[in-house]
Order: sequence, then C-alpha cells, then structure tokens
Amino acid sequence: MPAVRRPNRGPSAAAENRAALVAAAREVFATAGYDAPLSAVARQAGVGQGSLYRHFPDRISLAVAVFVDSVAELETLAADPATTLDDVLAMITAQTIASTAFITMVTAAARPDPRVIELRDRVAELLESRLVQARDAGRVRASVTVEDLVLAVGMIAGVLSHVPAPDRVATAERMWRLLRQGIDA
Repeated sequence: MPAVRRPNRGPSAAAENRAALVAAAREVFATAGYDAPLSAVARQAGVGQGSLYRHFPDRISLAVAVFVDSVAELETLAADPATTLDDVLAMITAQTIASTAFITMVTAAARPDPRVIELRDRVAELLESRLVQARDAGRVRASVTVEDLVLAVGMIAGVLSHVPAPDRVATAERMWRLLRQGIDA
C-alpha cells in the first residue's frame, strides 16, 4: 500500500523525514534491490523527492545511511566476548538474505565510494577478531584470511541477488556448507 504524503511541516520535520526515508529505503532496497527508483523510496516514506535529495544527495548517501545501522548491529554482536565467528557470519548472512543491496552497493563501482569502503572496513575489522579466535581454537584453517571471508560473503550475496527471496535461506545454507569445507580446520 503506498504511503500517504504527510503535510509539509517545514524544518521541524527534518529528523522525522530522514528516519522515514531510511526506513523506506531499507524496505525498498530489500524488495527491489539497490537500483530501485529513488522515487519509490520517497513515495514509501511519504515525502517529496525534494526532501529525499535534501537529506541524501545521491543513491550512495541513502544506502550508506541504511546500512550503517546493519554494521552497527554487527559491531554490537561482535563486542560480546561470547560471540563466535559463526555468530557473526550468521548475522551477516541473515542481513544479506534480507537485502542483497549492501553487497551490490559495495561491489557496484570500479572505485567504491570512501563511505562504502569505511563500512566494508568496519565489517572486516569485526570479522578479524572473531577469525583470530576461531583460528586459535583450531576451528578454522590457519590459512583463512579476513579477505577470504569477505570474498565468501560477497559470493553468497552475488548468488542470492539472483535467487527469489523465498529460496534465499536454503541457498545461503547450502553455499555455506560448501564453503565451510575450505574454511574449517
């Protein structure tokens, strides 16, 4: 159901409009992908396109705002000392199943935007600490690197972006079973 456009309340609504745009973009990107029309995001948020572009001058700005929350969730999970590499990979996979748009955004440009690189580096950093823990416990091969894990996640996301949403969970599970043969000790 399309959102109903709210009356213009001027600058006092800026924070609310921004939050509505981020929530709408999360939903639109999850269902229609990273290349979905930005007009659909504005419509879903119930704001005009002018409001969209005041907050987010380009597609990457909007996508970064959406996915910074996902990275923050990963960082919160990884901050718990009891969290394992498998826990982090499971959350990344769940986020990827919900929306393949982040991986598309990260891999879309020949020269990725610095804001996207910063998000990717944050994910790599939290993976590194859990990878070291898994290596030390003998659960992961010593030769496995963070770059290998990022590549594995990218491969899974690349496949999932071409799989119908209802089949993504089973496909991701199957791919991880295959990839784990090369990762596990």
